[in-house]
Amino acid sequence: MRVAVLGAGITGVTTTYSLLERDLEVTVFDRNRYAAMETSFANGGQLSASNAEVWNHWSTVAKGIGWLLRRDAPLALNPSPSWAKYTWMAEFLANIPNYRKHTIATVELAIAAREHLMQMAASAGIEFDLERRGILHFYRERGSFEHAARTNEMLKAGGLKRVAVTPQEIRSLEPALQGDFYGGFYTESDFSGDIHKFSRGLLDSCTRRGAELRLETDVVGLRPTRDGRVCINSRPMHAGDEPAQSETFDAIVVCAGIASRQFASMLGDRVPIYPVKGYSITVQMDAASAAAAPHMSLLDDATKIVASRLGEDRFRVAGTAELNGENRDIRADRVAPLTDWVRNLFPQVSTDNVTPWAGLRPMLPSMMPRVGPGRRPGVFYNTGHGHLGWTLSGATAHAVAAAVRPHTNHQGARCAPGASTSAPI
Repeated sequence: MRVAVLGAGITGVTTTYSLLERDLEVTVFDRNRYAAMETSFANGGQLSASNAEVWNHWSTVAKGIGWLLRRDAPLALNPSPSWAKYTWMAEFLANIPNYRKHTIATVELAIAAREHLMQMAASAGIEFDLERRGILHFYRERGSFEHAARTNEMLKAGGLKRVAVTPQEIRSLEPALQGDFYGGFYTESDFSGDIHKFSRGLLDSCTRRGAELRLETDVVGLRPTRDGRVCINSRPMHAGDEPAQSETFDAIVVCAGIASRQFASMLGDRVPIYPVKGYSITVQMDAASAAAAPHMSLLDDATKIVASRLGEDRFRVAGTAELNGENRDIRADRVAPLTDWVRNLFPQVSTDNVTPWAGLRPMLPSMMPRVGPGRRPGVFYNTGHGHLGWTLSGATAHAVAAAVRPHTNHQGARCAPGASTSAPI
């Protein structure tokens, strides 16, 4: 059984691994030269079941409205008309009644994902700057801490142990952290690491196990066939006007980030992903800065900024949510709050060597990933993980791989070069 995976980010490579575990032949398509070059390149580094609370809540909406007039706010919105953006926002509001249900379900997925991800890392022998010190959330005011305490009841219902800590305990857990805080929550079972190293290492392992890579390849058309297979039309990125090449696969798994929406449309499905841009900086540290930087992974509730230590000499700081379409610009005014955060909370850490980055999170309005079959036989999805792609990927990859099954003996049907409609042959 031949299976195509569209996308070589974290969901694509974990899906590939899980399919190979089931003795399937896998071909991976990605437009980049290497794995994990887009949203899985430089995220906040956290594998955080403790950050599983979905955003569909009236308090989030109220904060968001207040943030719109602040240039340094965690949320930025381009108000220009966009059907995709405003329908996404309407569906986001419509999912507010699902806040509790989706938060608990996300916690359960995140906890299940840990075992799969660590098994993958051990099996593939991946070094990815793993830090198993837990994740500390800290709060500057009473109201936000009390909201977190209510959230903690949902996390507990999903099976997570997250304990409240005092300001004194915060200083004990992470002595490098400077500031006055009302309180915090500590999750010992969470951890952090470098998503790019993990993804590259896992795909290298998959290649050694027989996965075929079609990198620097543009998928220009998808067509389901009458016998339950899928035709893919693709061409190398630098092929110019050369005609697309056609191949037929027994199944396809769409793990293509924000491009999943377009691919789903070709396959007759609606997957209303919208790109929510996030920024990060990677601080390259000298010996003095490394000694003053934290080792524990952190989340600052007031600024919605996360931070993780990556090895001895790198410090990753990430945050912000920007609704601005498929815009990949790295804006100085959105990077500045991340640098300022380091200077304020870790004044002895030098920020004279900082690399900024921006990625587009593929986010569905329900804040839940799309995992499982599409409308047509042979079509599957593992996409729309938003800001929890790495945290959830091990579990969703396992689930979608288990759902992929042979459909027919597939005799006769083939696809025509250049086909790109969603109609069956």
